[in-house]
Amino acid sequence: MQKSERWAGLRGSFLTGLALGVFLLLLPLAALGGGDGGPVAVLPASPTPAAGASPTVVPSGSWDAGKTLRVLQKDGTVETLSMADYLLGVVSAEMPASFEPEALKAQAVCARTYALCRAEGGGHAAEGADVCADSSCCQAYIAPANAAARWGAHTEEYTARLSAAVADTDGQILTYGGSPIQAVFFSSAAGATEDAAAVWGRALPYLVSVDSPEGDEVPNYRSAVTLSADEVRALAEEAGLGCDLSGDPAEWFSEPTRTASGRVATLSLGGVTMTGGAARNLFSLRSASFDVAFADGAFTFSVTGYGHGVGLSQYGANAMAKEGASWRDIVNHYYTGVTVQKGI
Repeated sequence: MQKSERWAGLRGSFLTGLALGVFLLLLPLAALGGGDGGPVAVLPASPTPAAGASPTVVPSGSWDAGKTLRVLQKDGTVETLSMADYLLGVVSAEMPASFEPEALKAQAVCARTYALCRAEGGGHAAEGADVCADSSCCQAYIAPANAAARWGAHTEEYTARLSAAVADTDGQILTYGGSPIQAVFFSSAAGATEDAAAVWGRALPYLVSVDSPEGDEVPNYRSAVTLSADEVRALAEEAGLGCDLSGDPAEWFSEPTRTASGRVATLSLGGVTMTGGAARNLFSLRSASFDVAFADGAFTFSVTGYGHGVGLSQYGANAMAKEGASWRDIVNHYYTGVTVQKGI
């Protein structure tokens, strides 16, 4: 996204009164689909995404081998892939290949489900595709040659791990009310996932807050962003917020309100109220789970976790797998009330 486009989006994301507060909840990502089945865009799910794997031969007659998807690549071309080959590229791009086998399987099931949900909702029909390879819109995907170049000596090992994750869950998807769910996912949570309603403004019964077991073993689990008062003022002005930042900087930010999971729901800057997600975007924070403090002429945002917080936490899934949970245990934990079934 170009810088000018980013600020144009942010201009629409901020408000001066509580009457517009709910509207902002829709802006951090694409809106949740209604009756038309439109999907949710997924943020980059890992601080250091693993590269993709070369596809292996999938047994003849398997569900994944028989299902095809039209994938809009970043260069604008559309490539038709079997679901098996597509999932290898997605799982390797979205989750570190070194994760536990059951976590990789859970990711494969999520990716398969999300792709079907996206395709059934119209996907990129205007471009002649079902899904795209852009993680800010659909799911990340990496081609086999690029995977091999990035993995180097680990290519054979990682390819085998991811191939097994896909093959061992062949055709398995998550449904609610008979339809594939919007199986969104993210990197790591600060103790609990978030309700979809708190982030995107629309509740879904299977995307509700649940405990998540990851912690300080996660790389960059705790991070900080430090900005001078002048930098905060410049960002607010460039975004066209209309904040009153004439007073003492120590009083610019209000005490935030928080969601049930502890993430920032709203806070104000110079009298202008914004959502935690909008603040995360404005100040380039890793998540909306943050505190802000002012000292020595600068603001420090102390952040925990990474990602939008809705659905499956990848590091949480890995922690569960290390404790002996199966992929079925993992997906049933993070997606409330879903059914695991063969693809429809």
